[in-house]
Amino acid sequence: MLKIKLVNLLKQTDLIVSEQQLDLLICYVEMLNKWNKAYNLTSVRDPNEMLTKHIMDSLVVSPYLQGNSFIDVGTGPGLPGIPLAIINPDKKFDLVDSLGKRVRFLKQVQFELKLDNINPIQSRIEEYTAYQFDGVISRAFASLNDMLNWCHHLPNDNGIFYALKSIASQEELKSLPSKFTILDVIKLNVPNLNAERNLIMIKNNSNE
Repeated sequence: MLKIKLVNLLKQTDLIVSEQQLDLLICYVEMLNKWNKAYNLTSVRDPNEMLTKHIMDSLVVSPYLQGNSFIDVGTGPGLPGIPLAIINPDKKFDLVDSLGKRVRFLKQVQFELKLDNINPIQSRIEEYTAYQFDGVISRAFASLNDMLNWCHHLPNDNGIFYALKSIASQEELKSLPSKFTILDVIKLNVPNLNAERNLIMIKNNSNE
């Protein structure tokens, strides 16, 4: 049973997740699995794998989020934005993706799970200038430089970039433009995931 497996995964972390939030996370996985057959939203086909590779991989970022307003750039099927929104009902998440089929899925998730703290938007990220945010979250960008170049306009004066990377290479970290400062590189522990995960937190000095 998916819920029992998710509970066991969460026990290996310090995350506090309510019964209602657990149910919403499972509903999201079931929707992702159902829609994936027609929309090809993720290469992960097994819902059990989704619990580790998508849900837990997203949730472990939660303790490091500072502020109330976040944008998930290149969110795809809502990762990590939807799991984070489910366990942080007091925080707002704009979920931006350029592909219509993904945004249609996000709007259906919003409707079925009654998530009033997410805002699905179809847009190219460099053209999205409506708001500025406390946090800019990325799980999909190939390089940190690309993320910072395309998303430099998104954080507010105190905003932080949260880049989720499998490998935090020193070469990549050293090649950032001088106006950006690395605040922290955190090695994330994702239960049952046999791969490295890092959270790189970056500040734009020119906002100060």
